[in-house]
Amino acid sequence: MLAAMASLVNCTGVQGDRSAPSTNAAQITGTAENWASHGGGSDEAGYSRLDQIRVENAEALGLANWLDLDGEATLEATPLAVDGVLYFTGSYSSVYAVDAATGTLRWKYDPQIWKVNPAKMGMNFGVNRGVAYADGRVFVGVLDGRLVALDAATGKEQWSVDTLPPRTLHTITGAPRTFNGKVIIGNAGADANQRGYVTAYDQVTGRQLWRFYTVPGSPEANAGDPAMEMAAKTWGGEFWKQGLGGTVWNGITFDPELNRIYLGTGNGGPYNPKLRSPGGGDNLFLASIVALDADSGKYIWHYQVNPGEAWDYKATANMILATLPIDGAPRKVLMQAPTNGFFYVIDRETGKLISAEKTGKVTWAERIDLKTGRPVEAANIRYETGESILYPSMLGTHNWQDMSYNPKTGLVYIPYMKLGARYSTSVKPGELAFGGMTVQAWKQDPDDGTGALLAWDPVKQEQRWKVPIETLWNGGTLTTAGGLVFQGTADGYFSAYDAKTGKRVWRFNAGLGIIAAPISYVAGGKQYVSVLVGYGGTTAALSHILDVGWKYGAQPRRLLTFAIGGTGKLPPSPGRDMTVRPLDDPSITLDEKSVAKGQGLSIMCMACHGANMHSAGTPGPDLRESAIAMSEDDLWTVLHDGAMIERGMPAFPQLTRGQVHNLWSYIRATAREANGTRKTSEVQGASRF
Repeated sequence: MLAAMASLVNCTGVQGDRSAPSTNAAQITGTAENWASHGGGSDEAGYSRLDQIRVENAEALGLANWLDLDGEATLEATPLAVDGVLYFTGSYSSVYAVDAATGTLRWKYDPQIWKVNPAKMGMNFGVNRGVAYADGRVFVGVLDGRLVALDAATGKEQWSVDTLPPRTLHTITGAPRTFNGKVIIGNAGADANQRGYVTAYDQVTGRQLWRFYTVPGSPEANAGDPAMEMAAKTWGGEFWKQGLGGTVWNGITFDPELNRIYLGTGNGGPYNPKLRSPGGGDNLFLASIVALDADSGKYIWHYQVNPGEAWDYKATANMILATLPIDGAPRKVLMQAPTNGFFYVIDRETGKLISAEKTGKVTWAERIDLKTGRPVEAANIRYETGESILYPSMLGTHNWQDMSYNPKTGLVYIPYMKLGARYSTSVKPGELAFGGMTVQAWKQDPDDGTGALLAWDPVKQEQRWKVPIETLWNGGTLTTAGGLVFQGTADGYFSAYDAKTGKRVWRFNAGLGIIAAPISYVAGGKQYVSVLVGYGGTTAALSHILDVGWKYGAQPRRLLTFAIGGTGKLPPSPGRDMTVRPLDDPSITLDEKSVAKGQGLSIMCMACHGANMHSAGTPGPDLRESAIAMSEDDLWTVLHDGAMIERGMPAFPQLTRGQVHNLWSYIRATAREANGTRKTSEVQGASRF
């Protein structure tokens, strides 16, 4: 940090207003009959105080009802349950209202992105993590940047505001949060070098109340804003022209005790800080937790988990508020397990770091210095020699899938992952570069590419138990007063575990991978557990690691609801299948120059159709198996003309006939590689994921 900031900064924890009054009594952890906010209660603990379903009777759980969600692909949302109604979102920000006891659809709202702002569909794959609720209104952030308020009873639109400036590459994938008559939303776009910010609106009118930028802009834009002027001193060169990042696309937590909002900010864009911020610097507030006054949006404090972020590490995971016994005294804390592999316990009144320990294999840093709050970094992790191999990967040891905290056991339950990454600034011919570098998944240990359900003691900062999971990209967790932890996994199972021991006490075959977090609630006096089933998201971009055999469109996307004594049985559907069945016409002669150009263009397809056209089954089909991709004319109609835009396939009207021909050539080449009639490219698998 610069000397000029010394009076404000306690290393990475910046201290602002330490004397903010408590507006509420100590909060009660979790939630009970309703699940009215993203993490259950305002503490975002993912904890239900219900105990009808317990370790002792969990084996009697059964399927109470289900709802098929036709046309959906990836389902990441955590549903809300309010007074007998479930509210949740689908892939492209559609909102569903479902009877919580019967599973019948009450209404559906479609924001029709394909009609309102079709260009945004090509800027991100279709995902949405849920809605917010307050006083009879449901709020949804739409992929194209709109924030929409709906009547909870009817689904009718009450107001809609555009939260994004014109002509940017921002999108929205996260759930809004409601507090004090306001609704707050962030956005995504750091990977496209966009500037992060959040905005608070009036719940009744949609009027903008305040906005906070998470990274500085130009000197003129920063002038008069103490937080931005302070942050700008930690950037180098004309950074505002090069790229920024720090978007708040997931974690936002409201603290009613201190009347604060905590933001979890994302990675830098571009990843390489030498390009982003010439001359170095910590680059505030990238990869940080930032505390704001909930009424005014004014900065209070921050803690940065990765100064000078350089690996797509981010602090966007959910943040849990609790009161923990620290050194024999109760402390109001914030807990987060960001992607960098450490578990952080922070004093939420002051922003001071209390403790931070590794949850698994972490090689980028030796430890976190508790005196300074800064990481003690390992050598050559910033690709000084052109290449760095480190753990964890950009997926992290924990990503957006929510962890949960049970005050009865004192444990946090983390969807844990193990995988390394290779970062290289030496881009080989044919490699798909991103921001002047390539990133690859890296495996060297036998358990690389696997996951686990990890029970973590946040006071002792140590593992209590761990359940290995064969798959890497698994669902968020729910924990309950009945002594249970629920989690769905990529292999298609939904399980309940003893929260004290990790012993699995119940399992259900959901017929498709699960990445969303479950919830629990009461309807008609009975406790239920519900979860959305729809594997996908970033699976395509890292398809050679996250492909577990779910074929595109083969398995229905569903809302599943369970209760003691449930007797429902799902209709049969195809299981996992790793066999690729490429289509080919041997009479087609491929021009190798066109194939090479098509590979370069294929980065625009990767997020949905996979690296090197190796799909993971969702959110888009495997184009090597696609009949549409057999015909160059059909491919033109889909890509350029948008023939399938209403089904979620974006249009790319900027593509020329020649470019579509090159893409078609590359698809045909990869199909032949898959069927063994063409030699595999030497750079296969070298793409950014």
